[in-house]
Amino acid sequence: MQRLTAFLLGMCFLAGGLNVAVAQEMSEGAMPPPKVLVLFREYVKPGKSGSAHERSESNFVQAMADAKWPTHYLALTSMSGRPRALFLTPYDSFDAWEKDNLATMKNKTLSDAMDKAMMTDGDLLSDADQTVATYSEELSLRPNVDLPHMRYFEISLFHVKPGRRAEWADIVKRVKVAYDKIPDAHWATYEVAYGQQEGTTYIVFSALKSASEIDHEFAEDKDFVAAMGEDGMKKLAELEASAMEPGARNLFAFSPSMSYISEDWIKADPDFWKPAAPAATPKKSAKKPAN
Repeated sequence: MQRLTAFLLGMCFLAGGLNVAVAQEMSEGAMPPPKVLVLFREYVKPGKSGSAHERSESNFVQAMADAKWPTHYLALTSMSGRPRALFLTPYDSFDAWEKDNLATMKNKTLSDAMDKAMMTDGDLLSDADQTVATYSEELSLRPNVDLPHMRYFEISLFHVKPGRRAEWADIVKRVKVAYDKIPDAHWATYEVAYGQQEGTTYIVFSALKSASEIDHEFAEDKDFVAAMGEDGMKKLAELEASAMEPGARNLFAFSPSMSYISEDWIKADPDFWKPAAPAATPKKSAKKPAN
């Protein structure tokens, strides 16, 4: 694969899920990104991830289910970087977020159950934080995807230098024009409103249905370079150098057991979101010894 700068390589990977994006946008299951996204991040202590964390998180899921709470969230676990989990809660507005928080506090049964679950979960964590971000339609490309049938998110962080938002907008515009010629490409971009380091930060989500699509992304690099052209790639590198701070890109897997999702999601793909419990192996009756 042609080696580009770290930023350009990251932008090439924004088109995650190349094989399925067009079909998803045309399907009934395709959904637009929420306007406000609350991301709660938990860093798990060494040896405390996996089933131990899943059991702990099931307490939150059970509390929400018992309350028949209308707000849902999607849980992700890291497949790169430090062991951590992300919990994504969508809202239509900041007002909707506030109303959900106030309603939770007023529901004593739910709030008590959540507090108890937090105490148990806290023993497994080394750190936690929360970020709030707003959706940017102009910085996204074909963002509507059939999330219940997805399995991974590639999540990229882009930090813009102070006073360089115009260059960042130019970068994204050029990249979108190039990827518009690759009809399978798609991503959703969020601008951080609260909770990240100082400056302007963007979070880019790209959904994948399977890990094989990552292999396809590498193969698509040449199409992106061809669409940009030599002069376009040179200009893009110049803009990147002047406008961007070091960022990051990581892969996360959807976690059904730690997610509190709607019945519509479960019905869309029940084998993944709510798999049937394995049948119990019947016990063999002990035979009495012959006299």
